[in-house]
Amino acid sequence: MNPDLQKLHPYPFERLTQLKSGITPPEDLTHIALSIGEPKHEPPAFVVETLKNNLDGLASYPMAPGIPELRAAIARWLTRRFKLAEDRLDIERHILPLTGTREGLFALTQAVVEDKAGAAVMMPNPFYQIYEGAALLAGAEPVYLNTTADNDYLPDLDAISEADWDRCQLLFLCTPGNPTGKVMNPAYLKKAIALADKHDFVIVSDECYSEIYLTETPPPGLLEVCESMGRHDFKRCLVMHSLSKRSNVPGLRSGFVAGDAEIIKPFRLYRTYHGCAMPLPAQKASIPAWDDDAHVKDNRAAYRAKFDAVLPILEPVLPCACPEGGFYLWVRVPGGDDEAFAQGLFREQNITALPGSYLSRDTAQGNPGQGHLRISLVATVEECTQAAHRIRQFIEGQSQ
Repeated sequence: MNPDLQKLHPYPFERLTQLKSGITPPEDLTHIALSIGEPKHEPPAFVVETLKNNLDGLASYPMAPGIPELRAAIARWLTRRFKLAEDRLDIERHILPLTGTREGLFALTQAVVEDKAGAAVMMPNPFYQIYEGAALLAGAEPVYLNTTADNDYLPDLDAISEADWDRCQLLFLCTPGNPTGKVMNPAYLKKAIALADKHDFVIVSDECYSEIYLTETPPPGLLEVCESMGRHDFKRCLVMHSLSKRSNVPGLRSGFVAGDAEIIKPFRLYRTYHGCAMPLPAQKASIPAWDDDAHVKDNRAAYRAKFDAVLPILEPVLPCACPEGGFYLWVRVPGGDDEAFAQGLFREQNITALPGSYLSRDTAQGNPGQGHLRISLVATVEECTQAAHRIRQFIEGQSQ
């Protein structure tokens, strides 16, 4: 067996299951899950209908590059969403469909990282655990960039030494951030690009929450910043997007990577061996999803309604604020013990939420997730509201 497998950490939800093991919550309280980032809104009816109408595509093997019609729909969306020049994107060179960004993030790391001593992959901390696992199995060292209130929840690019940047092969960014909801502005992204040019590494911007923004201004994207810089080849820059959050179809496993054609080309070859081509019915159903923005606007409104309902209930007992993007509340728990808080919340109120320390790693500066809780507002407005009341009741009970 690959010895690097021993370096992998248990997935956060495995740890959460163990934390809850042996606990019997109150039977009179319906369980409310606020732990996993799985959208629960209804998928667009036209996407479901298109999927049904193309089930005959199951009789054919899908090809790794995806059908041209899907790549064209992705190009249209990227162009209008991120203000790219018409025809800037070549669907043969700049875009590659993925079976969700999770698969893409992992596979791309295997293709990008060179097998040499000292290779490093930089990532925010806390983070989406795929970044870490992909780095470890590619033979690289994960380097954790803490995101805390002190640095406005942005990885401090200035805190990395020149020597560490020199051994960096891949920098993962996530905007809006998971779990913090922090959006990276153009100046920040330009700074990352300048570092990539100087030290010759690849930037992968995970933008799967980009369409769930809670301000009036859509979050900028890495390709948009490249366009503004006249960087029309997107050198060293890749973005990943998904329909999972945008269109409430996590089971469709539909996403894409776009950007630097010189990276897309060998990655496309890699994926012909990797065997993760998106099934044709899913590709067909993805086309109208990328072409329609109305359902996405409705989706954002539904999440805003949840934050509007939950925040006034929680704010008197739990300091929290509406994030810039995403559907998580990232809160500091009373007492500072996130595991004990999550365990007690399940025991007394039958609510599952995720300890922040399960999403982060210890560093010389401490564990930035310690003492935090990630609350995922994916349930209905009614359930989220009820959960907020129960969380408040739990906190008030502890303080008595």
